[in-house]
Amino acid sequence: MSEQEFDREMRYQAAVQIADALLKKGSISEEEYHQIKTKLLEKYRPTLSTLLSGKPLI
Repeated sequence: MSEQEFDREMRYQAAVQIADALLKKGSISEEEYHQIKTKLLEKYRPTLSTLLSGKPLI
């Protein structure tokens, strides 16, 4: 994994943790949570998280 890929992965994971916390607090709905995760996947293009999320790489 390159340094750039690692950086994207870390930024993605940090943003998802914030979304997780918002969902648990009830600040966002399940639908909003899934929309956020989709946008984050598009923005950060994480290598490992994409594989684990069941989303295509392209």
